Amino acid sequence: MRLFVALDIDESIREKIVRFMDGLREFAPDVRWVKPESLHVTLKFIGERSDPEEIKQSLSKINATSFEMIFRGYGFFPNPKSARVFWLGIESGHPLLELAKAADESLVPLGIAKETHAFSPHLTLARSGSGRPSRGKDDRTNKTFRRMQEKLTAFPAPEFGTMTAREFFLYQSQLGPKGSRYTKIETFALS
Repeated sequence: MRLFVALDIDESIREKIVRFMDGLREFAPDVRWVKPESLHVTLKFIGERSDPEEIKQSLSKINATSFEMIFRGYGFFPNPKSARVFWLGIESGHPLLELAKAADESLVPLGIAKETHAFSPHLTLARSGSGRPSRGKDDRTNKTFRRMQEKLTAFPAPEFGTMTAREFFLYQSQLGPKGSRYTKIETFALS
């Protein structure tokens, strides 16, 4: 089964984000928008594993406290000119970074590779058609998001609200013809 560790988001924030996405769809008709029920903050992608029990045990040992997250602003990966992913910003500071680090480090003894890139808190809203990662400085300009970028410059940076993260989850991702479906298979409380 394909697994990852993530935080869920409050329903009131999800609703505001969905309204924001709905207002932008016509300006980026060729992108793949994330389904509202699939919005989450990924802490650690694990990948294919046949048995999640050891993973559950390792994650259950994480000792972290609850913390606030502010959802505001947006951006593009790898950059606006070569945009392949449209994301929403998350501000929370040290506690979120520490939780992502703890999740990453707790799984290394199980043979799950440690992340090579610094954790960048964000919520993916849309991907360009290919969904392939950037090729670096040789990338050609990606025009998929151009109209939407022009529209966004006319408005102030959006704010979606603040929530307190009180738990994180081990999710299973099931790929299907209509996209991925995510199922929570274990909950871990934050003190």
